[in-house]
Amino acid sequence: MAAQLVPLESLLSARTVWRAGRQAAPATPGESTGFAVLDALLPHGGWPHGALSELLIPAEGVGELTLLMPTIARMTKAGRLVALIAPPLCPYAPAWQRAGVDLRYLEIVDADARGALWAFEQCLRSAAFSAVLGWPSHADGPALRRLQVAADTGQCLGFAVRDSKHADNPSPAALRIERVENDWRIRKCRGGQVPSQGFAPPSPIALPG
Repeated sequence: MAAQLVPLESLLSARTVWRAGRQAAPATPGESTGFAVLDALLPHGGWPHGALSELLIPAEGVGELTLLMPTIARMTKAGRLVALIAPPLCPYAPAWQRAGVDLRYLEIVDADARGALWAFEQCLRSAAFSAVLGWPSHADGPALRRLQVAADTGQCLGFAVRDSKHADNPSPAALRIERVENDWRIRKCRGGQVPSQGFAPPSPIALPG
Protein backbone atom coordinates (compact mmCIF):
# COMPACT_ATOMS: atom_id res chain seq x y z
CA MET A 1 0.00 0.00 0.00
CA ALA A 2 1.46 3.37 -1.04
CA ALA A 3 2.24 5.87 1.65
CA GLN A 4 -0.19 8.77 1.83
CA LEU A 5 1.28 12.16 0.98
CA VAL A 6 0.26 14.90 3.40
CA PRO A 7 0.58 18.53 2.26
CA LEU A 8 3.34 20.29 4.20
CA GLU A 9 1.11 23.28 4.93
CA SER A 10 -1.42 21.07 6.73
CA LEU A 11 1.35 19.75 8.96
CA LEU A 12 2.55 23.26 9.67
CA SER A 13 -0.93 24.45 10.55
CA ALA A 14 -1.28 21.46 12.87
CA ARG A 15 2.07 22.41 14.50
CA THR A 16 3.53 18.95 13.94
CA VAL A 17 6.52 20.38 12.09
CA TRP A 18 8.93 22.88 13.62
CA ARG A 19 9.59 25.97 11.52
CA ALA A 20 13.21 27.05 11.76
CA GLY A 21 13.68 30.64 12.80
CA ARG A 22 10.10 31.10 13.94
CA GLN A 23 9.00 31.60 17.50
CA ALA A 24 6.87 28.99 19.20
CA ALA A 25 3.18 29.71 19.66
CA PRO A 26 2.51 31.76 22.78
CA ALA A 27 1.80 29.70 25.86
CA THR A 28 -1.77 29.46 27.06
CA PRO A 29 -2.41 31.85 29.94
CA GLY A 30 -2.84 30.12 33.27
CA GLU A 31 -6.01 29.89 35.33
CA SER A 32 -5.88 32.54 38.02
CA THR A 33 -5.30 31.14 41.50
CA GLY A 34 -7.41 33.93 42.99
CA PHE A 35 -4.33 35.34 44.73
CA ALA A 36 -2.70 38.18 42.79
CA VAL A 37 0.67 37.72 44.52
CA LEU A 38 0.80 34.01 43.65
CA ASP A 39 -0.35 34.64 40.06
CA ALA A 40 2.55 37.07 39.67
CA LEU A 41 5.02 34.38 40.77
CA LEU A 42 3.78 31.75 38.30
CA PRO A 43 5.11 31.79 34.70
CA HIS A 44 1.72 31.96 32.99
CA GLY A 45 -0.07 34.04 35.59
CA GLY A 46 -1.88 31.17 37.29
CA TRP A 47 -2.35 27.41 37.46
CA PRO A 48 -1.03 25.74 34.27
CA HIS A 49 -3.74 24.47 31.94
CA GLY A 50 -3.64 20.89 30.71
CA ALA A 51 -1.15 19.98 33.40
CA LEU A 52 -0.68 18.40 36.81
CA SER A 53 0.16 20.64 39.77
CA GLU A 54 1.47 19.10 42.99
CA LEU A 55 0.71 20.56 46.40
CA LEU A 56 3.24 19.15 48.85
CA ILE A 57 2.15 19.39 52.47
CA PRO A 58 3.60 18.28 55.83
CA ALA A 59 0.15 17.34 57.15
CA GLU A 60 -3.49 17.61 56.13
CA GLY A 61 -5.27 20.86 56.83
CA VAL A 62 -2.35 23.29 56.48
CA GLY A 63 -4.11 25.43 53.90
CA GLU A 64 -4.18 23.27 50.78
CA LEU A 65 -7.92 23.79 50.33
CA THR A 66 -7.64 27.49 51.09
CA LEU A 67 -5.14 27.71 48.22
CA LEU A 68 -7.51 25.98 45.79
CA MET A 69 -10.87 27.31 46.98
CA PRO A 70 -10.97 30.51 44.87
CA THR A 71 -10.39 28.44 41.73
CA ILE A 72 -12.96 25.79 42.66
CA ALA A 73 -15.54 28.42 43.60
CA ARG A 74 -15.04 30.42 40.41
CA MET A 75 -15.27 27.35 38.18
CA THR A 76 -18.40 25.91 39.78
CA LYS A 77 -20.11 29.32 39.76
CA ALA A 78 -19.47 29.39 36.01
CA GLY A 79 -21.09 25.96 35.63
CA ARG A 80 -17.79 24.14 35.11
CA LEU A 81 -17.46 20.71 36.69
CA VAL A 82 -14.87 20.02 39.37
CA ALA A 83 -14.12 16.54 40.73
CA LEU A 84 -12.71 15.53 44.11
CA ILE A 85 -11.19 12.05 44.04
CA ALA A 86 -11.39 10.17 47.36
CA PRO A 87 -10.89 13.18 49.67
CA PRO A 88 -9.52 12.23 53.12
CA LEU A 89 -12.56 13.90 54.70
CA CYS A 90 -16.01 14.20 53.16
CA PRO A 91 -16.54 17.88 52.33
CA TYR A 92 -18.93 19.63 54.72
CA ALA A 93 -21.48 21.08 52.30
CA PRO A 94 -22.47 24.27 54.25
CA ALA A 95 -18.83 25.30 54.64
CA TRP A 96 -18.08 24.79 50.96
CA GLN A 97 -21.18 26.79 50.05
CA ARG A 98 -20.05 29.63 52.32
CA ALA A 99 -16.72 29.55 50.48
CA GLY A 100 -18.61 30.22 47.25
CA VAL A 101 -18.76 26.73 45.75
CA ASP A 102 -21.83 25.80 43.71
CA LEU A 103 -22.30 22.20 44.84
CA ARG A 104 -24.30 21.32 41.74
CA TYR A 105 -21.03 21.30 39.81
CA LEU A 106 -18.92 19.50 42.39
CA GLU A 107 -18.52 15.74 41.92
CA ILE A 108 -17.07 13.55 44.68
CA VAL A 109 -15.65 10.11 43.84
CA ASP A 110 -15.29 7.66 46.72
CA ALA A 111 -12.76 4.87 46.12
CA ASP A 112 -9.93 2.93 47.73
CA ALA A 113 -6.31 3.89 47.00
CA ARG A 114 -6.01 1.81 43.83
CA GLY A 115 -9.42 2.77 42.50
CA ALA A 116 -8.84 6.42 43.33
CA LEU A 117 -5.71 6.58 41.19
CA TRP A 118 -7.59 5.03 38.26
CA ALA A 119 -10.53 7.42 38.74
CA PHE A 120 -8.17 10.39 38.99
CA GLU A 121 -6.61 9.53 35.65
CA GLN A 122 -9.95 8.89 33.93
CA CYS A 123 -11.51 12.14 35.15
CA LEU A 124 -8.49 14.13 33.98
CA ARG A 125 -8.54 12.45 30.58
CA SER A 126 -12.30 12.73 30.03
CA ALA A 127 -12.38 16.47 29.22
CA ALA A 128 -15.64 16.58 31.21
CA PHE A 129 -14.03 18.40 34.14
CA SER A 130 -12.34 21.77 34.34
CA ALA A 131 -10.39 20.72 37.42
CA VAL A 132 -9.74 17.45 39.23
CA LEU A 133 -8.32 17.27 42.75
CA GLY A 134 -6.90 14.05 44.15
CA TRP A 135 -4.77 12.73 47.01
CA PRO A 136 -2.55 10.07 45.34
CA SER A 137 -0.47 9.26 48.41
CA HIS A 138 1.04 6.08 46.96
CA ALA A 139 1.58 7.22 43.37
CA ASP A 140 5.01 6.43 41.92
CA GLY A 141 6.79 8.14 39.04
CA PRO A 142 5.00 6.27 36.23
CA ALA A 143 1.60 6.87 37.87
CA LEU A 144 2.28 10.60 38.14
CA ARG A 145 3.39 10.63 34.52
CA ARG A 146 0.08 9.06 33.49
CA LEU A 147 -1.76 11.74 35.45
CA GLN A 148 0.24 14.48 33.73
CA VAL A 149 -0.48 12.97 30.30
CA ALA A 150 -4.17 12.60 31.20
CA ALA A 151 -4.40 16.25 32.25
CA ASP A 152 -2.82 17.28 28.97
CA THR A 153 -5.19 15.05 27.00
CA GLY A 154 -8.28 16.40 28.74
CA GLN A 155 -6.95 19.98 28.89
CA CYS A 156 -7.83 19.97 32.57
CA LEU A 157 -6.34 21.44 35.73
CA GLY A 158 -5.01 18.54 37.76
CA PHE A 159 -4.15 18.98 41.44
CA ALA A 160 -2.36 16.25 43.38
CA VAL A 161 -2.05 16.77 47.13
CA ARG A 162 0.92 14.74 48.43
CA ASP A 163 3.11 14.45 51.49
CA SER A 164 6.16 16.74 51.67
CA LYS A 165 8.36 13.66 52.02
CA HIS A 166 8.09 13.35 48.22
CA ALA A 167 9.50 16.84 47.65
CA ASP A 168 13.01 15.66 46.82
CA ASN A 169 11.81 13.00 44.39
CA PRO A 170 11.66 13.89 40.67
CA SER A 171 8.16 14.51 39.34
CA PRO A 172 6.64 15.04 35.88
CA ALA A 173 4.22 17.63 37.29
CA ALA A 174 4.33 21.01 35.54
CA LEU A 175 4.12 22.83 38.87
CA ARG A 176 5.24 21.80 42.36
CA ILE A 177 4.43 24.01 45.32
CA GLU A 178 5.30 23.10 48.90
CA ARG A 179 4.03 24.33 52.24
CA VAL A 180 7.10 25.29 54.29
CA GLU A 181 6.29 26.68 57.73
CA ASN A 182 3.99 29.64 57.02
CA ASP A 183 4.72 30.01 53.30
CA TRP A 184 4.06 28.20 50.06
CA ARG A 185 7.30 27.74 48.13
CA ILE A 186 7.40 27.02 44.41
CA ARG A 187 9.84 24.16 43.82
CA LYS A 188 9.25 23.69 40.09
CA CYS A 189 7.38 25.66 37.45
CA ARG A 190 7.46 24.72 33.80
CA GLY A 191 8.01 27.68 31.51
CA GLY A 192 9.89 29.92 33.90
CA GLN A 193 12.47 30.22 36.63
CA VAL A 194 11.64 29.12 40.15
CA PRO A 195 11.05 32.32 42.15
CA SER A 196 13.13 32.81 45.27
CA GLN A 197 10.32 34.34 47.30
CA GLY A 198 7.41 32.43 48.78
CA PHE A 199 3.73 33.20 49.08
CA ALA A 200 2.05 33.68 52.45
CA PRO A 201 -1.65 32.78 52.10
CA PRO A 202 -4.48 33.91 54.36
CA SER A 203 -5.50 31.75 57.31
CA PRO A 204 -6.79 28.31 56.28
CA ILE A 205 -10.49 28.04 55.63
CA ALA A 206 -12.16 25.66 58.06
CA LEU A 207 -13.72 22.97 55.89
CA PRO A 208 -14.45 20.07 58.22
CA GLY A 209 -15.66 16.72 57.03
